[in-house]
Amino acid sequence: MSLSITYARAQLGVAAPLVTVETHLANGLPAFNIVGLPEAAVRESRDRVRSAIINSHFEFPQRRITVNLAPADLPKAGGRYDLAIALGVLAASGQIPGETLEQFEFIGELALSGGLRPVPGGLPAAMACGDSGRTLVISAESASEAALIKTPVKSANSLLQVCAQLHGREPLPDAVGDESIEEALYADLADVRAQLKARRALEVAAAGSHNLLFYGPPGTGKTMLASRLPGILPPLTERERIEVAALYSSAGLARESQRPFRAPHHSASPTALVGGGSNPRPGEISLAHRGVLFLDEMPEFPRAALEILREPLENGEVRISRARAQVTFPAQFQLVAAMNPCPCGYLGESRCRCTPDQIDRYRNKLSGPLLDRIDMQVEVASMSAAQLQDSPTGESSAVVRDRVRSARKQQIQRQGKINGELQGSELDEHCRLGKAESALLRASVEKLGLSARSYHRVLRVARTLADLSEQEHIGTAHIAEALAYRNLDRKTVIPA
Repeated sequence: MSLSITYARAQLGVAAPLVTVETHLANGLPAFNIVGLPEAAVRESRDRVRSAIINSHFEFPQRRITVNLAPADLPKAGGRYDLAIALGVLAASGQIPGETLEQFEFIGELALSGGLRPVPGGLPAAMACGDSGRTLVISAESASEAALIKTPVKSANSLLQVCAQLHGREPLPDAVGDESIEEALYADLADVRAQLKARRALEVAAAGSHNLLFYGPPGTGKTMLASRLPGILPPLTERERIEVAALYSSAGLARESQRPFRAPHHSASPTALVGGGSNPRPGEISLAHRGVLFLDEMPEFPRAALEILREPLENGEVRISRARAQVTFPAQFQLVAAMNPCPCGYLGESRCRCTPDQIDRYRNKLSGPLLDRIDMQVEVASMSAAQLQDSPTGESSAVVRDRVRSARKQQIQRQGKINGELQGSELDEHCRLGKAESALLRASVEKLGLSARSYHRVLRVARTLADLSEQEHIGTAHIAEALAYRNLDRKTVIPA
């Protein structure tokens, strides 16, 4: 038989489209051609495949070899097709049975010795392979993440081991997933002295998955508070763990079993935040999916990078369009940011030398539409030495986490999602207001000059406050507190 067909999986964002590897041996001068829009790493697989076949004690056919990676319009990148190509050559030359290839899909980069190396995107490939009804064969190093879902996955260490499976001599072992979940070692919220308002805001943000901006002078604990947020969030659910693991797998990063906490430097480019490249990869906002994205010194980020956040904050996803492909990455993250009230940070104190124009330029780096999408904007005031010394130790992260988990449980039971994800008619249904509450909110929104989007976000925060106090209906106290958390997008900004 001079023609064989094997199957592999490409990597396109978090998707894994099927690639049919067709191998044909023809008479003529020896040659090895790969067609089907291969990039440089795929074209180089010719040399890796040749050496791997020879060093695995098979005969490399001295004929004209043509390998077609279909569909032809799908870009192929990386060394993930090496194993499928090598098996196609062996099957076309009659050295392994071709009839069993239909049952499997093969992903793996070959070493010159014939060993198998890991490739990114093992988990998305396993998910897609399970839907097709075939068994995925992947390197042993990638097998643990691919086995997170309950689909048939076989692990192999070498090309020779895969061939033994196809010959029926020695079956490949089933991949075994790492089910252990390491306990995250987050810094404890008890380390934060005083700052009761900021601690309360952090708890509310965690309970309803609300976006949060801390502003205040340097050294008041803004970064310290933000770094404690993951410690008071409930652990990932099984579905969320798989979503996060698939993203990290597609990016070639180690599997994340806890809620992600991403804190990019303020010099990060728009592409670093949103993702991209010729073969699109997830950026920081997607790697923070189901977790926290922390932007310290937010106004110092490039304006273009900050404006990119607007659509993901609203839609929970990122769409990257390139000439060859369009990719969608999930991006349901919780934004937490920190900033100073002015360039020097000491607005209102005698040592501040910032002019009104400098303050305006600094604050105008955050556009109105972006501030609109931040549910809570909370001042973190400076403290005296006496306050630091005399303030008692606050509640630990474990205590606060129990309240957050209880509030989230109420939200899931009532509406099937967290308050921060409520949209449109869901707000009307689950955030009903009485006459007094409605009048207070209407008057406050008109007086403060808040937008319709801000109005809805105040409703969401008020709903979370009611859940934390275990009350079925939103009260005027909840409305008043939710409005107190919006300082920077009012007509008149109260200086920190």
